Amino acid sequence: MGLFNRRARAPARRPTTNKNMGEKTRGSSGSTPNDGVLPQFNHNGDEITRGIHPDGESGRRGVHPVQFFRIIWKSSCTVSSWVNVLWPFVPAAIALHFIHGDHHLWTFAINYIAMIPAANLLGFAGQEFARKLPKVAGIIIETTLGSVVEIVLFMVLIAKDNGTGEAGHGNKIQVIQAAILGSILTNLLLCLGSCFLIGGLKHKEQRFHAAISEVGSGLILVAGFALMIPSAFFSSLIGSTSTGGEGYTEERLRSNTLSISHGVSIILMVSFMLYLLYNCVSHDNIFAEVLEADEEADRDRHIDLAKAKLTMTECLLAIVLALALISLIAVFLVEEIEYVVEHGIPDNFLGLILVPLVEKAAEHLTAVDEAYDNQINFALYHCLGPSIQTALFNAPLVVIVGWGLGKPMDLNFEIFQVVLLIVAILVVGNFLRDGSSNYLEGGLLVIVYIIIAVTAWYYPNAELTSSNGRASTESGGEGTEALASIAKMLMS
Repeated sequence: MGLFNRRARAPARRPTTNKNMGEKTRGSSGSTPNDGVLPQFNHNGDEITRGIHPDGESGRRGVHPVQFFRIIWKSSCTVSSWVNVLWPFVPAAIALHFIHGDHHLWTFAINYIAMIPAANLLGFAGQEFARKLPKVAGIIIETTLGSVVEIVLFMVLIAKDNGTGEAGHGNKIQVIQAAILGSILTNLLLCLGSCFLIGGLKHKEQRFHAAISEVGSGLILVAGFALMIPSAFFSSLIGSTSTGGEGYTEERLRSNTLSISHGVSIILMVSFMLYLLYNCVSHDNIFAEVLEADEEADRDRHIDLAKAKLTMTECLLAIVLALALISLIAVFLVEEIEYVVEHGIPDNFLGLILVPLVEKAAEHLTAVDEAYDNQINFALYHCLGPSIQTALFNAPLVVIVGWGLGKPMDLNFEIFQVVLLIVAILVVGNFLRDGSSNYLEGGLLVIVYIIIAVTAWYYPNAELTSSNGRASTESGGEGTEALASIAKMLMS
């Protein structure tokens, strides 16, 4: 089987009798039209379009405005539909940006809220689009579209950076670095913890397949190790640098760290391509079987299949509309970051907590709803998949783009952030090891995330304190010891 292999097992046809003559054959949810004379129909009695998976067949063509907005308003689940009540904030956010006056905090707050329904629309449109594709390809494309919000924010932030690399006004690299790790932490701790918690309260214990949990946790561990390397290199050598312009200077160290970050980013992007190859080509049959079994375990599957669906044209229209709104809102948000930081919101809290929460809100709602419906493998895919994409693709992408723009964007994270990432990976990996989940494990993951959020609030901004040996040679040894301890945890 391959990524674009849309053929499936043909359903058994009912014999044609006078009773069902002219009646559309129902009960088929897994075949596409073949070379036979008779057409085939899906579960809703809609004639299947060639190249469209039966579960995503809408039975319509083109764009029908009334039906289009009705389906979007209902969204993918009840919780997601509640998010649509926030749509009035979208035009308000756009209008507030163009109104003159000193209302920066209000502009940030309104745009922050407006990002949620826009991201929800993109997530729903991506889900509808994914339904029309083979299982594995569909969920990967859905995850990729869910990460577009993050990519847009990263691109806007790096474009707005002043390019000096110095901490302080105009530097957006600190926020990007915090947002990269914050996105991974939010998916691994808050989203996965919420899935385990809600799913465990409903089903007591849920078991997931090792093919998803082991591959996901292994990739995250490798990505965490790779992201730690530039920080370890910088922290190990900062104490040995000279300041007189001779020998191994700090400027040379920073240049070498930047070059290492460029090399690591390219390698991580190759790893992401290898991950896609594994999921979509060589082992896609394994993942497809796991996800199909999860669909059969869905207690609301009959209701979900019977829902009206968007056409392919409507899916693409909704995706374009959502991307346009997200891009505008992202620009407006980034322009207000300086004012928000100046009014008491720490850089680390903004990047680690606030930005990931808003960019991943829609995806988290989808994952929690899947866990509630006993689709724990789908939920796990929606938690680990975005974390893998952030670590292996989104973070390297912003480094490469910064390289092209002449911005000193690197992977030299603060020691505090690296410790949080590695400890989170170890905690999640330990919970995934037994292949089952319950509400206790979910609650503990959420508690760990809350502890991180509280700590991030009190962590001072980069210009007020040294991190990873940036301010003095004395701090280099402490940073090296911290990273050495992390390496020992990874080895154990």
